[in-house]
Order: sequence, then structure tokens, then C-alpha cells
Amino acid sequence: MAELVAPTKSNLIKAKASLELSKKGFELLDKKRNVLIKEMMELVEKAKNVQSNIYTVIAEAYAALQNVNVTMGIKEVESITHSIPLNEEFSILLKSVMGVDIPTIRYSKSEVIPTYGFHNTSPAVDEAAKKFRDVRYMMYDLAEIDNSIFKLAKEIQKTQKRTNALQHIQIPKYKAQVKYIQEVLEEKEREDFFRLKRIKGRSN
Repeated sequence: MAELVAPTKSNLIKAKASLELSKKGFELLDKKRNVLIKEMMELVEKAKNVQSNIYTVIAEAYAALQNVNVTMGIKEVESITHSIPLNEEFSILLKSVMGVDIPTIRYSKSEVIPTYGFHNTSPAVDEAAKKFRDVRYMMYDLAEIDNSIFKLAKEIQKTQKRTNALQHIQIPKYKAQVKYIQEVLEEKEREDFFRLKRIKGRSN
């Protein structure tokens, strides 16, 4: 049922303008939603590939570490780890996708620079260090993708609510208003026409 409004020409103009604005808003939001969904689905597929690869590399890294523990002893390996500095050389930038700020992690891949002596270590230590370095880079990538998917999903949810409100509430409301006002005005015009006709008939 149309929202009760005075059936005047000015209200008809306003209702038509609101209807047109709602339709354009719906079209824009629908396009935005489709772009965001496409972007998110591409990231979901990318996340699957990274997760698959990261499990493989983690398994290789722990296998390499296990080898070092067997050849050198756990205590010796633990003492070596204390000499390895914490490396978190990365920065987080933001890029915009349809108005959504998506995080991008920037980092430079570098070779493993040993911080331990060679006289009491084996090449297996270098191999384990390299594998865990690769895991760290892949974790950066996965964190970026997962965070982006989360932000896109939240924005898609918000956009969906707005498109639903326009499609099922606003647009039908203004359509009903336009129809109601037009019908009342047309009926009034017919009455005025017949009234004038009767007046002319009497005067003749």
C-alpha cells in the first residue's frame, strides 16, 4: 500500500525524482556488489592455493628441523636459535577496491644470512632456516589475503542490505506513490473536464 501523501503535482514530481534516484542507487550498488564478489572469489581461490603450498613447506621445514635435531642435538639447536634476530621487515599499505580499504603487505625477500658459527653447525641448519624463512613469507601472503577476504565479505554484506532495502522497500514505495498520485490527479482531471462540459452545456 502506498504511503499516504497529498496527491499534488509537486508531490508527484518529488515521488518520481525519488524513484529515479532509488533506481540509480540500486544499479550502482548492484554493480559494486558484483565487483566485490568477483574480487573476493578470486582471493578465496588464491587463499586455497597458498594454504595448500604452505602446508607442504611447513612439513618440509619441520622435517629439516627434525634432521638438525637428530644430527646436532636439541640443546645445541636451541642455543643457535637464540642468536637469530627477530626479523619483521615488512610494511602494510592500503589499496582501495570500490571504496573498501584492502591491506597489502610489502616486504623484500632476502637470502638467509647466518648469525651462527659454521664450525659447530651443519648444512642442515641452513636448509631448515631457509625453509622457515619461506614459511614466513607465505604467512605474510596468507595474512594479507585472509584479511582482504574478511573486509570484502563485510562490505558485501553491507551492500547487500542496502540493495535489498532499495529493491524491496524504497523502489516499491515510490512506485506506489507515483501510481496513487497519478490516478488521483487523472480522476480529478476527468471530473473537472465533465464539470466544465456540463457548465458549457447549460450555458448553451
